[in-house]
Amino acid sequence: MDRNSRIFVAGHRGLVGSAIVRHLRSEGFENLILRSRSETDLTSREAVETLFAQQQPEYVFLAAAKVGGILANSTYPADFIRDNLAIQLNVIDAAWRYGVKKLEFLGSSCIYPKSAPQPIKEEYLLTGPLEPTNEWYAIAKIAGIKLCQAYRAQYGLNAISLMPTNLYGPGDNFDLQNSHVLPALIRKFHNAQVESQSEVVIWGTGRPKREFLHADDLASAAVFLMRHYNEAEIINVGTGEDITIAELAHLVSQVVGFEGALTFDTAKPDGTPRKLLDVSRLHALGWHHKIALSDGIRSTHDWYLQNTETATVSVS
Repeated sequence: MDRNSRIFVAGHRGLVGSAIVRHLRSEGFENLILRSRSETDLTSREAVETLFAQQQPEYVFLAAAKVGGILANSTYPADFIRDNLAIQLNVIDAAWRYGVKKLEFLGSSCIYPKSAPQPIKEEYLLTGPLEPTNEWYAIAKIAGIKLCQAYRAQYGLNAISLMPTNLYGPGDNFDLQNSHVLPALIRKFHNAQVESQSEVVIWGTGRPKREFLHADDLASAAVFLMRHYNEAEIINVGTGEDITIAELAHLVSQVVGFEGALTFDTAKPDGTPRKLLDVSRLHALGWHHKIALSDGIRSTHDWYLQNTETATVSVS
């Protein structure tokens, strides 16, 4: 992949895709193929066919996906599995048929079993039941992994699959009905601060532990692995460090400046008790994250303050 390569970043307006675009441009890649959902609906085989026929991409970052938190996954299970399956099949199949040199599929750590040993190694995939609160999305992502492996085995498509941990950063979705935990906490504490509320209610017990990776760190890893990784096996991307939801809530409250009480609604689901990735394979290749969680939360909060009118809308 050189500076003149034709590179399609699918989902360039989302959290992951926009970070990949920023990173590529910072390294001098300008021949980028970028299409919004309104311009090219990736769930449409015809639309994807037209894009690949016209643009002939050489490299593909498949970061487009329908994403959301526990509430969204529970409310729209059919949408999550249908739309993600369609996007993945259309793009991966077109990549093979139009001779793409390499495709990188962005999965998710939610593919692993709910009770997987910690930290989670890549080989734990499909060794136990999934977390019920996001199984529809997880099954779609597992299908994406298997599509990449199948097209590699049968057709020789150089397709690799990255499994990022929980992500956050500029361009995240802060809609309280559909967002993930960290942007939801930033918005909750921001609203509480602005409205002088005395407390903020957090879903669950606060005991589950989560790992968080800044989107710009993921973008760095994505470009690094596009250049240096060519195996069929999935590879984890994370920090190798985790934090309880309660600790995270206190950290966000400090960054935002909220001084009220934190209350945990134990009637709400916790989700997976712990989800820490084993990133030893990635570290062995020479890549490590650079953005500390506290610094990342601060910069994400700053971005939210500058984009409050649009930050509640999810795009891809």
